[in-house]
Amino acid sequence: MSKPRSPGIKLLLVGLVALLLTIPLIMVYALVQDRENQSETAQNSITAGWGGRQTGSGPVLAIPYLRDDTQTEIVDGKSVTRTQKVRDELFLSPLKQVINTQLSPSTRSYSIYETVLFDANMSGEARFVLPEDLDRQGIEKSALLFDQVELRFGISDPRGLKEGAAVKAAGQNLTLQPGKGVASSGNSGFFAFVDWDGEAPLNISWAYAMRGSKGLALVPQGGKTDWDVVSRWPHPSFGGSFLPEDKSISDDGFTAHYSITNLALGQTLLLRDDPPPPIERDAGSAAPAYMESTANGGPSMAASIGLVEPVDLYSQVDRSVKYGFLFIGFTFLAFLMFDLVGGARVAAAEYLLSGAGLVLFFVLLLAFAEVIGFTLAYILASAAIIGLLTSYSAAVLKGWRRAGFIGALLIGLYALIYVLLSLAALSLMIGSVLLFLALTGVMYATRNIDWSSVGRTEGETQP
Repeated sequence: MSKPRSPGIKLLLVGLVALLLTIPLIMVYALVQDRENQSETAQNSITAGWGGRQTGSGPVLAIPYLRDDTQTEIVDGKSVTRTQKVRDELFLSPLKQVINTQLSPSTRSYSIYETVLFDANMSGEARFVLPEDLDRQGIEKSALLFDQVELRFGISDPRGLKEGAAVKAAGQNLTLQPGKGVASSGNSGFFAFVDWDGEAPLNISWAYAMRGSKGLALVPQGGKTDWDVVSRWPHPSFGGSFLPEDKSISDDGFTAHYSITNLALGQTLLLRDDPPPPIERDAGSAAPAYMESTANGGPSMAASIGLVEPVDLYSQVDRSVKYGFLFIGFTFLAFLMFDLVGGARVAAAEYLLSGAGLVLFFVLLLAFAEVIGFTLAYILASAAIIGLLTSYSAAVLKGWRRAGFIGALLIGLYALIYVLLSLAALSLMIGSVLLFLALTGVMYATRNIDWSSVGRTEGETQP
């Protein structure tokens, strides 16, 4: 009869089995990523004919002007300087503008996937004033081509524009034309020619509706921009370069008020270059892309509102998979203690099968969560695995009393992990304390074990 393995060898084998189980854990992690990518693909197919995330900007006055362009050429070995008039554009932002947005959300499903769509009714007023210090910028007022002035609005995804847009300048309706939007919205949108001589202030008002999905951003421009947003969506996500000064969120929806000055933007009212679009940063699947803050001379800045789902199941499943080692480690530790202290002999294959059941939990969690939601999926998947491993432990540990301890351990462990998933800010601290307590308990329980002994009979002493 072969001698039983030493406690040290048993510990080594358990560690090797646990290390082997990292392979299926990594495969489950990859599966979560793949399903999340499939979800994004399905959501994009839903929004393909509706409109994506929208970034609105403007109104901006594009004022053509003539400037001197001096070039030096080499002709017959001599340097020749030539000056000619070239046409360029100035971009004038409003001295003050007020924008109101009514955001009406809805959800649309494709198979098991769902995304958030919205209709946005935009309206506002703006006041333009030509700066009196044009000469300080090297521009003569006589060089401005007022008969070619354009009023431009930017919409990042013009597919979402709905009919009925109306713009008035000095009380007169303007004829709108597609294209020539604002650069901060990707040069897409619409424009209108404006009769303005630059002497008196120009007051305009506008209203248009657009469709989009997941979120809406606004690029503020001008001396002061006041933006008020009202929606019945109860789970907004505020991001970008600016946050609302006042906001109210309830189960009935939210309201938000922004007040942004050109001092915060770092831009003068009159620019020679139309600032490019904001830099988009992906916030993950829980929220739409946000707009990064940039300095003057770089990309534009924007205020962003995301219409996010209250629970992003893929991020929660992803986080739960990262706790997989705790599930495996605590369960294996309990088996090892029964093996070393309680006298139950647990084979490597039994550790491996138990670990496979623990890994299977995450697959069940992902599969059920896509259909019934994360919380119910977590309860169902954990109940199935707890029942399976408790029954199996009764055979492995030779008794239902010991199996009951394993079942209680798993119940407490699954409940604890769910709490850690809910308390993101305190999860690291709680997890660290529990690992410390677990290590303390193991050290105490095994303090009298001779880890180097190899199958001695009772009464046999070490030479």
